[in-house]
Amino acid sequence: MTRERRRRVIWRRRTGLGIVLVAAISFLAGMTDAAGLLIAGSFVSFMSGNTTRAAVALADGQPGYAGILLGALWMFVAGNALGIIIAHNAARRAFRVLSGVTVLLSLAAIITDPDFATLQFYAIVLAMGLVNAAVEHIEGLPIGLTYVTGALSRFGKGIGSWMVGAPRRDWSLQIVPWLGMVSGGICGAFLERALGANVLWLVCALSAALAILTFFIPPRLQRRLAPRAPLQAAKMRPTKPGL
Repeated sequence: MTRERRRRVIWRRRTGLGIVLVAAISFLAGMTDAAGLLIAGSFVSFMSGNTTRAAVALADGQPGYAGILLGALWMFVAGNALGIIIAHNAARRAFRVLSGVTVLLSLAAIITDPDFATLQFYAIVLAMGLVNAAVEHIEGLPIGLTYVTGALSRFGKGIGSWMVGAPRRDWSLQIVPWLGMVSGGICGAFLERALGANVLWLVCALSAALAILTFFIPPRLQRRLAPRAPLQAAKMRPTKPGL
């Protein structure tokens, strides 16, 4: 086997692993999103929707509900920040992030008192923000696990580039998060109708199962799911003679 062919084989394997992982985590996100929406009555990962609903609530004279939704925005931001902190320098990045998601979903499942419904809502939102740090790119291509609008936008741009004869590299991968989200959403909606809030325990179990599976992914492959740090990239970039 030539060196070039070996590189292509390794690249295909890494890409295939990334696709499977993105599909699985997106399924988890879609399942959580649908169940959370039906339980809480508000979006747990669609922050554009919550922003619009908060603005409408303010216009309708419902500052309390608007405040809850605006609080959810900050919880989602905090979840994304926490995900980066948890994953920082982690040998098993996806495992560590999914373990954190499992803990938060367990907390949400434990909360059954209606008086603490907002706390339950915020725990799910925090988990949805956190999960985005599990996979940030596949072989240099940006991937959003809960940002299906961005994924569909990149997919559409890829179609346009292909039609004008300037195809982008592997643009078709951008449809994977949407497929995972929609299939997980359908599953989560049906299960919530059948089990009510107890569906969160199933979501939690799925998250734990994914965390366990990712533990066995070699650390060197898990590190490739994150973008290279700017400082590290700068050190690896060749310098011009005389500079």
